[in-house]
Amino acid sequence: MYQSQLFTKTLREAPKDEKSVNARFLIRAGFIYKEMSGAYTFLPLGLRVLEKIENIIKEEMENVGGQRILMTVLQPRNLWEETGRWSKEIGEVMYKCKDDDKEVGLGPTHEEMLTDIIRHYVKSYEDLPLSVYQIQTKFRKEPRAKSGLLRGREFQMKDLYSFHSSLEDFRKYYQKAARAYFEIFKRCGLEAIMTEASGEGFTKEYTHEFQVLSQDGEDTIIFCSKKDFSQNKEVAKLKAGDKCPRCKNILREGKSIEVGNIFPLGTKYSQSMNAFFSDKDGKKKPIIMGCYGIGISRVMGAIVEIHNDENGIIWPKEAAPFDVHLISIENTQKVKKAAEKLYRDLQKTGIEVLYDDRGERTAGEKFADADLIGIPIRLVVSERTVKQNCAELKKRNEEKTKLVKLDLVKSHV
Repeated sequence: MYQSQLFTKTLREAPKDEKSVNARFLIRAGFIYKEMSGAYTFLPLGLRVLEKIENIIKEEMENVGGQRILMTVLQPRNLWEETGRWSKEIGEVMYKCKDDDKEVGLGPTHEEMLTDIIRHYVKSYEDLPLSVYQIQTKFRKEPRAKSGLLRGREFQMKDLYSFHSSLEDFRKYYQKAARAYFEIFKRCGLEAIMTEASGEGFTKEYTHEFQVLSQDGEDTIIFCSKKDFSQNKEVAKLKAGDKCPRCKNILREGKSIEVGNIFPLGTKYSQSMNAFFSDKDGKKKPIIMGCYGIGISRVMGAIVEIHNDENGIIWPKEAAPFDVHLISIENTQKVKKAAEKLYRDLQKTGIEVLYDDRGERTAGEKFADADLIGIPIRLVVSERTVKQNCAELKKRNEEKTKLVKLDLVKSHV
């Protein structure tokens, strides 16, 4: 993509009303545009990142047998009345309106919707287990929408639901989903810690959050340095300084960002909504359910919170909007010809390139924009490099630069 054709522009200063690191850098770099508190438009660069994260998630969901669907945003009141959640619990943060003489809500979550679908298709133990997921915009009346993409009123989310005939089968899948989550966050450049959290009315046992340590995080966790034990401080029975019950290391306390969660729903929804199956003996039993959520836009915000320096964002490779930021310095025919050829050659091999071809910008301005946008590799073509039949290569997370022969750039990238 030619940067001269990118309609967005970088900003020297972040909006004064934005305090979070992720919102300040993402707005300045032209990834998102703030419409109102807790609601952001994803601009071309931001949408590319969002799609990269979505693709990672889709691959890992398919690896655990997830079948993708897309449910409606509009949800009828009668389904929520079956579980008693229309006027309490999460129903309190639902945006609601009237459609003729009926009340509907904008989906903050989809347990009722999917349970209704499943009860129409699952009749026997032979229909189980199964898992279904979607990637969709969610809406919640969030009173504390002050952390950029970390806490929104409108946000992108992946929600996976699993359905089982036995507790044993559910537990096996729960562990499989947890492993998939670790892989997702690893590929996004995040070191997640599986953290015991409140049952949230779903279970007497713990549910689990995936937390990423961050000094500006909204949560607080009590965790072991080996990452083999962690509890949200809200439910923690131990404190910093105590010994880890698993490895005897000293526990620590830290701020963190929740990037995902998994819930053992049990039979809460299947009992309430009559989602039953017949077992081998013909007995009717409620379906055992699990729920597994990842806030995709929240993950994007968390990446920026973790991967940045004073100059801007430092995108991990798999989440970056482009693989390479190509910059031409000195607006001469020789430089432009060499840069254009390199741009085309890289694209032919499937390497995604943002080419800063803007003739009116100085070298300093281009370098500053490159640091702010944060693409993993910067390539510079100038009179100096062309004379040596080279391009200058610099990784965003390193200070050193090196000259690479033009015909060898592809292998280095």
